Amino acid sequence: MNTLIVSGKTIEDAIYNGLAQWKVTEDRVTVRVLEKPSRGLFGLIGVRPATVELTLLEKPEAPAPAPSPAAEAKSEPAGEAAIPSVNAAAEAEAGVEGPDPIEEASRFIIDAARAMGLEVEVSVHKRKDTVTFDISGPDLGLIIGRRGQTLDSLQYLTSLVANRYSKHHLRIILDAEQFRERRKKTLEALADRLANKAVRNHQDVVLEPMTPQERKIIHAKLQAHPKVKTYSKGEEPNRRIVISVK
Repeated sequence: MNTLIVSGKTIEDAIYNGLAQWKVTEDRVTVRVLEKPSRGLFGLIGVRPATVELTLLEKPEAPAPAPSPAAEAKSEPAGEAAIPSVNAAAEAEAGVEGPDPIEEASRFIIDAARAMGLEVEVSVHKRKDTVTFDISGPDLGLIIGRRGQTLDSLQYLTSLVANRYSKHHLRIILDAEQFRERRKKTLEALADRLANKAVRNHQDVVLEPMTPQERKIIHAKLQAHPKVKTYSKGEEPNRRIVISVK
């Protein structure tokens, strides 16, 4: 008894791969599914293909009348006509559009929120190559996290999902309850307050560690300040800003 174990993105793909290897039709085999395909966690982690086992059936030896010369001339090998070539299948597949990156990213955000026990809605705003996803719903503090750390992590993963399906790079921004704008105003106020402190005490002020995005806001706010300058020191994730008197 001949058996063959093959894999593919879907069960149908796995079966086709096996049939193509043996150059037989599906009625010549029995199929046993060993493993169904899995997208893994949020479609990113632990992705598994489908795996099937094909068993080749014994070919019945039925007597057949001898074909006439005319019929024999017109006939074609059954094995070759039964299965399309792999190249033909690839050409057909090439004309099919892949998943939409924005739809996949939106679905990922919703699935991630459900994994946290939340039901949310996502609205999308696109401007050139920048796509902003606004999340709305109850208890969004869980998605935002302390100082936006959970939101930043979700934004990073969403960027991976979107750019996995996009033909060109997309800049992804995640927001919830206008957190990004509120956080920017908070950091700008902090920058002004600590700059005044540095000038008043004639002493450098070292801020707590911040993300690159937050440090960029502080640098931009104090860039034109007449009495102080800023620079960063340390290594991620403990890199921080120093406000120094000129």
